[in-house]
Amino acid sequence: MKGPRVAVVGAGMAAARFAERYGAFGGAGTVTLYGAEAHRPYNRVLLADVLAGRFAPRDIALPPGAARVRTGAEVVRLDPAARTLALADGSVHGWDSLVLATGANPVLPPIRGVRLPGGAGLAGGVHVLRTLDDCAALARGVAAARRAVIVGGGVLGVSAARALASLGVAVEIVHQGPHLVERHLDADAAAVLARGLARLGVVSYPGSRARAVRCGKDGEGDGDGDGRGGEDRVSAVELACGPGLSCDLVVLACGARPRTALAYAAGLGVRRGITVDDALATSAPGVYAIGDCAEHDRVLHGLAAPAWEQADVLAARLSGARPAARYRGSRAPARLAAGPLQYAAFGEVDEQADPGLDALRLVDATRDSYRKVLMRGDRLAGAVLVGDMTAVDAIAEAFGRRGDPAADDPHHLLVPG
Repeated sequence: MKGPRVAVVGAGMAAARFAERYGAFGGAGTVTLYGAEAHRPYNRVLLADVLAGRFAPRDIALPPGAARVRTGAEVVRLDPAARTLALADGSVHGWDSLVLATGANPVLPPIRGVRLPGGAGLAGGVHVLRTLDDCAALARGVAAARRAVIVGGGVLGVSAARALASLGVAVEIVHQGPHLVERHLDADAAAVLARGLARLGVVSYPGSRARAVRCGKDGEGDGDGDGRGGEDRVSAVELACGPGLSCDLVVLACGARPRTALAYAAGLGVRRGITVDDALATSAPGVYAIGDCAEHDRVLHGLAAPAWEQADVLAARLSGARPAARYRGSRAPARLAAGPLQYAAFGEVDEQADPGLDALRLVDATRDSYRKVLMRGDRLAGAVLVGDMTAVDAIAEAFGRRGDPAADDPHHLLVPG
């Protein structure tokens, strides 16, 4: 007797992790990954390193265990009642359990000129960085570029800026937030990160909003940002306040939005993401969701570590290794490791937002090192490290204890040993 058929919509990081762990746990079913991309699973976190030439695309491949991977297989419709899915080629496939790992799409900001007339793609010289195909297109653009503007100063924007700078491109970051990576860093930590970027030749403009992309030859486009001037390539980014920035390459790094259209059309519960419970189950029997598309307890993580934690829990459940396994949320840090630029952020990062937090800092301006822990009484509530990562393991261990008292002297967290 054959085991259950487990269909996974998506062939990204969460999908590959689920498939690999399902096999490792001894799952008896057949697992099939349906991926819309032409590529087998790969580590999306390392795309900036592929762009910089530190890795080849094959180096970031992820093992899906014994699962069958169907590339170029876009799922266009789900029928939870009939337990079938339909592909763009018209074929219909049955399943016993369905895992939605559809990921997220890059957000395109409301900036005039980023799209071609009629919305048929991005203007010449305007890029996103979400897939290997995006990475290849951006690499081709870099070959003829001298100046680039990154719109968005979050994790992806900083990673892309470092990669482009390493390729000899002059880079400027336009970021609407008050400082770089404001979701994970406080203002002081962001200032240390900005100094590190500046040493690589990257200039940052926090608190600035891009208003339009101007296209044309050598900045002599028609000025209305519609992509019809000159050579139909980007020549400048106009700011809401202040002078424009001349460039021949623009990277949009404005976050990502969960892919929920399939789930919504199938009648599943959707808020910002596909809603799941502690079993990672959706509102339909036999249907689950993990990774960037999943919303658990009203939280969208959008990070690799929580996606893998969800995949591990679901693989343990569906394989039968731990049928009662539950996902209780993630406390994994937000991390960046881009050559000399490194940071890690745990939990709460800004004591200004909570008067009940006490902060302890160690700053070394000569080494661009910034370390801070946030305590709520004798409990570790959060931490930020920039530059010097020697304390990251001690802090991760203390933070992972979920509310247990931390060390008697918090200094021990910042200076292990």
